[in-house]
Amino acid sequence: MRGSVVGTAVTLAAGALLTAAMTTATASPPATTTPPPPRAGASQPVLVDCLWHRTVRPGDFILACGDGNSRLTGLHWSQWGPDGATAVGVNMVNDCKPYCAAGTFRSYPVTVRLDHAKPWKKRPEIQRYDRISLTYQQGRPEGFKQVMTYPLWD
Repeated sequence: MRGSVVGTAVTLAAGALLTAAMTTATASPPATTTPPPPRAGASQPVLVDCLWHRTVRPGDFILACGDGNSRLTGLHWSQWGPDGATAVGVNMVNDCKPYCAAGTFRSYPVTVRLDHAKPWKKRPEIQRYDRISLTYQQGRPEGFKQVMTYPLWD
């Protein structure tokens, strides 16, 4: 009998608390909402990767889509806007010696610059960067200039 009384008391107390919480919640004014962050492409250019995904300030980016033998990692962006974007990071490049499958990835610190924001052919309402430039800070892959500039996918 005693267990039944305690159980009933607990159930009634829980019900009263739930009712109070629901009444308080419905009596409160609506919470203010924070506006969502701007969508990629709505007011700022995007970076389109080789899989046609668009990103803003990515941490990594594949440059050699066919084989993955050149990619940017650890990107830290200091600027991103219609006039261009700038980051520092590392270009991981396969030396392909004696051949690419047996090669070694070497890391080269770089400054990355994106520019030429233009409408994306796939989605003309979205501005996307058209060009990427890498400036090697210390050393560079064999056969590379200190500044390498490439067109980006459209």
